[in-house]
Amino acid sequence: MTGGVLDSVLACSRVVVVAGSGGVGKTTVSAAMAAQAALDGRRVAVVTIDPAKRLADALGFGAGRPIGNDPVRIPLNGARGELWALMLDTRSTFDALVDRYSPSADQAERIRSNLFYRNISGALSGTQEYMAAEKLYELHGDDRFDLVVVDTPPTRQALDFLSAPARLRRFIDHPLYRIVIAPSSLGLRAVNAVSQPVLRTIARVVGAQALDDALAFFRAFQGLDAGFRQRAHDVDRVLHESTTTYVVVTSAQAEPVAEATYFIDQLESQGVATSLVVANRLMPDFGSPDDVALDVPDPMRENLGELVAERAAEESTLAPLRSRLAETPWIRVELVPELLDERHDTLAAIRRLGSVLGAAD
Repeated sequence: MTGGVLDSVLACSRVVVVAGSGGVGKTTVSAAMAAQAALDGRRVAVVTIDPAKRLADALGFGAGRPIGNDPVRIPLNGARGELWALMLDTRSTFDALVDRYSPSADQAERIRSNLFYRNISGALSGTQEYMAAEKLYELHGDDRFDLVVVDTPPTRQALDFLSAPARLRRFIDHPLYRIVIAPSSLGLRAVNAVSQPVLRTIARVVGAQALDDALAFFRAFQGLDAGFRQRAHDVDRVLHESTTTYVVVTSAQAEPVAEATYFIDQLESQGVATSLVVANRLMPDFGSPDDVALDVPDPMRENLGELVAERAAEESTLAPLRSRLAETPWIRVELVPELLDERHDTLAAIRRLGSVLGAAD
């Protein structure tokens, strides 16, 4: 094992949730952490919630061997463990849950063929986030893996992912939902008496057929809600276990630092601590222009002065967050030449970045 900061964080982790704003290299850092853990002997699954193809690009997959909703083994020469990767497919994950909790195959088929279900299973706000949490839970219980690394969408959506199980439970327990799925004639009369004016208004907006499809879906859902509620509880428990680690990735620009601070605030409000901050793509320390030999041309000295000033500005931007998380481990990743390929997301670059993360003290 590397014996550095990353190893200390991963040693007690079963799940690592990587969060941060867009454009800070979060996907690449997630893949690099997973690769380093596999090299060190862990059996790792790295999953991206964001439907972009950057994880597949990062791990060197072409169109002939795509990464999908099921884990795919990534060849990693010299690894003492295993590296697997997958990209969330919301619809497939939702289908699997319907199959799991439907009392019969016929009921599962009625749900899957329902037009309302076909729409919400891939497009409704919040569905993707809950199914991402569900996929995490599934991988957490998979004996093939002893570590799951989750590459989340940008910060605000990552928070939706963390709160999705609780939202699902609230939805299932909502009184109107209980009335709509009620199998008795009393329940159906309650819908007619209490909700019909509302339903007529909704029908005028979305169309009568769309409303009928929605009501048919919720009634077909009868009998699955208890299973979904318990599953949501189990998923939420995993997200808050002591072996679930939260890593925040940021650059040294003001907006990503603000997003990182916001995410950390939200975690703390849920009683969850940030285990590691990765400050990515930082300016290296070039020293001072005063250290340069006197015979160096003035333009070169000026360039060096600009680089030194940029590094100082980065340190100033990061300082409040560093001060706030004084007890939290940090890893600095500088823009040194051997990591420039990280922008192109090649597997070789992923390994190099992983070695840098793993060697950090």
